[in-house]
Amino acid sequence: MVTWPADPIVRLSSVCTVEEDGARVTHLNLGSHTGTHIESAAHFLRDGDGVDQIPLDRLIGPCRILDLRGVSPTIEREHLEAFRPRSGERILLRTDNGSALGDPRFRDTFVSLSPQAGRFLADIPVALVGIDYLSIESLSTEGSYPVHLALLERNIVIVEGLDLANVAPGHYDLIALPLRLEGLDASPARVLVRQRKTVNRRAGRKPA
Repeated sequence: MVTWPADPIVRLSSVCTVEEDGARVTHLNLGSHTGTHIESAAHFLRDGDGVDQIPLDRLIGPCRILDLRGVSPTIEREHLEAFRPRSGERILLRTDNGSALGDPRFRDTFVSLSPQAGRFLADIPVALVGIDYLSIESLSTEGSYPVHLALLERNIVIVEGLDLANVAPGHYDLIALPLRLEGLDASPARVLVRQRKTVNRRAGRKPA
């Protein structure tokens, strides 16, 4: 699977087998930013909260998937303004990164947020923002990290490496659960979206 160039590659090795030991145990070696992962303020802020301190109500609840396919290479503030994101909203960005995420070779030309777009979301502020590649920020800002800092300074949860290729834009329920690793900067996570069910309040049932 694709990993960030400086991150550990994923290695799985057998510790015990059913045949020899009566049970199977596997040793996992991977970085905290492997695959789909959730980042906490501790990723860039010295005294930032670890991934175990992210409130669950930020990770579970309604979300909106925005269709930003065709926008490349950078998502600008005006692209996001068209969707009118609201304070406390969970936003997932579906871009043209879908094919890149499935390529085991790292691509350095992926769609990301511009610093202005990152500050726009931070100023609202949204509760969570996710994107469909390994970073929400361009390689061109490596060293200064204005997008990450703008979001994490406001305790906005960042989710990277989402597989949104087969998910239509729209409104969903989100469940994003990192491993509860004390004080850690990030954690691999299982992130699910479920189509929201609309209720006909007057009739007390779903519309036919």
